[in-house]
Amino acid sequence: MAREHMRSWKIGDVTVTRIVEIWNFTDHINMTLKDGQPEEVLALEWLHPHYATPDGQQVMNFQGFVVQAPGLNVMLDTCIGNERDRFYDVFANLNTSFIADLGTLGLTPADIDVVLCTHLHFDHVGWNTHKVDGKWVPTFPNARYLFARKEYDYWQELRSHDDHGLHDVRHLFDCIDPIVEAGLADLIETDHRVSPELRIEPSHGHTPGHVHFCIESAGERGVITGDLMHHPIQCAMPHRPATFDMDPETGRATRMAFVDKHRDSGTMVIGAHFADPTAGWIKSYPDGTRFCGVGLED
Repeated sequence: MAREHMRSWKIGDVTVTRIVEIWNFTDHINMTLKDGQPEEVLALEWLHPHYATPDGQQVMNFQGFVVQAPGLNVMLDTCIGNERDRFYDVFANLNTSFIADLGTLGLTPADIDVVLCTHLHFDHVGWNTHKVDGKWVPTFPNARYLFARKEYDYWQELRSHDDHGLHDVRHLFDCIDPIVEAGLADLIETDHRVSPELRIEPSHGHTPGHVHFCIESAGERGVITGDLMHHPIQCAMPHRPATFDMDPETGRATRMAFVDKHRDSGTMVIGAHFADPTAGWIKSYPDGTRFCGVGLED
């Protein structure tokens, strides 16, 4: 099923392909906007039918991205993973075809050179590992796993607390610890360059060390958002508080700066949780800013 939802986009000599783990997940808009209401979703006609339901719920995906650059295969964010004990039942004990879907690109886990996690929430690190003979082991054995040092240090501190708020930490034990124990983790700065075409930029707020992923190749530009935004409505309302931001004020400032930078810039924006069309452009209209997905441009 997930293979039917795979999409690829070219940015110069770089190809980005999404692998979807949960397709068209619907929920109340306050899952994204802390104070959001269905009436606001219904009022933005451009969200329909792709990013919203007729009754004003949001639509989103849980997905990762394979980035194929000259001489380098990157797995960007690794979704939720199979057979996991998770706080929310909808994400627990999944049995998806994520790795088989990778094979449709002619790649095996051994072909991945770099795994990069924009942040360390459970739904961005799941396939870092998989279970073999009852033990969690690295899924991509030849890859270096890149974690922002600031992000990694924060989660290590958080796991020592009794109260984690909305941010459960059980995924650290099965998705992060085995990578560190295998000697495959590199702690990097939040402005790290991965290759001539690929780099990260800091976009703190959703988490303390959150980054987004930038692509520049053959005169073209693209960016994969991570969770600095979850839904296209945030392109129109970047100033609104986000439900799952660990630092709401910093997250708000980050989103506003991101939208200001990329609006009308020609940069392809690929939303980490955006439903189909996942890729597009942030554009100005007389009635405000919109996200224009590929194929939906006016």
